[in-house]
Amino acid sequence: MVDEAASENSAGPVEPGARRVRSARLLETLEPFARVAVVSHVNPDPDSLASMLGIRELVASRQPGKPVILTVEGMIARAENRAMVELIPVPLAPVESVAIDRETAVVMVDTQPRTGRRGDESATPQAVIDHHETGGDLQGVLFQDVRAHMGSTSTIVTGYLLEQGVVVSPRLATALLYGIESETTGYPREASSLDDGALVWLFPRADKELLARIRNPKLPQSHFATFQRALTNAFLYRTVIVAWCGAVSQPDIVAEVADFFVRFDQVDWVLSAGLFEGKLRLSLRCNDLGGEAGEVLREVVAGLGSAGGHDKRAGGLVALSEPGEAAAERILSEIRLRLLARLEVDEHQGRRLLPAAPRIPAP
Repeated sequence: MVDEAASENSAGPVEPGARRVRSARLLETLEPFARVAVVSHVNPDPDSLASMLGIRELVASRQPGKPVILTVEGMIARAENRAMVELIPVPLAPVESVAIDRETAVVMVDTQPRTGRRGDESATPQAVIDHHETGGDLQGVLFQDVRAHMGSTSTIVTGYLLEQGVVVSPRLATALLYGIESETTGYPREASSLDDGALVWLFPRADKELLARIRNPKLPQSHFATFQRALTNAFLYRTVIVAWCGAVSQPDIVAEVADFFVRFDQVDWVLSAGLFEGKLRLSLRCNDLGGEAGEVLREVVAGLGSAGGHDKRAGGLVALSEPGEAAAERILSEIRLRLLARLEVDEHQGRRLLPAAPRIPAP
């Protein structure tokens, strides 16, 4: 099986001239350590989760017996993400419960040092593997593989597995496939030929029944309540929608709302916002390649909070000086004005997206 997998490497997402180089260097970096702790960004998404699983399998295959701990900071909130963790499954330990000492190598995936994690970042990770444009502090990091042209970190990790001839199980293939898919779906796509190659290689190896269950989880009532509020508090400014979700039960739904509105045929930009744990959560979407959504949102929240992202998708966070929705709405109003000015859209062109729905009497 190992020889068969190795012989198929030429069909996988490995860049010319880089075959067996990056993965070998990563393994050499980890070799002196007794254990490995893998960390990702706050509230990990499918790309983060799949990448962590892939790193665990890589180390288990090439450095057998070495413990690999997958960590989590924040929530696994979105229904699809929870389904993935439960069904694959993905064993996660709270990052604060993992002791990091000199014998422990820290591998950071799908994020970079000092880009918004809540936990202690005083220790420099030994390895950073990421595809985000938002640059972190990589000083002192022994192994760095940051490829902003890639659509997902899962593609990079899939390449490592192929380089090393690691046999990918159906469950791992399903996780990696969904990790890539979750990052590269939507229009316009942000994906490279390597992402597409990874998808083609992984699909026949994935468990299709398991994949369908992850893609289509059951949703709580709060999900629909948030969408109802966002629909009634969405305003259209020529080709820009700004939607207020109010207080939300989990932070990922703000991004789901943005993904929902960006499909509107009159819209090029969407900003959705919600209040969670005393912070204003922001998601920005752009329909056009070259929109530089990450850079736009960073400019818009400058001096208020932090933001980052990709060409057409970005997220931001603003800590509030006082609690409550009224304070969040005031900050959102300022952010809305900044965004419209940045996009050269007249704020006076705004109108409510949908008219107020008539009240239907209870049966």
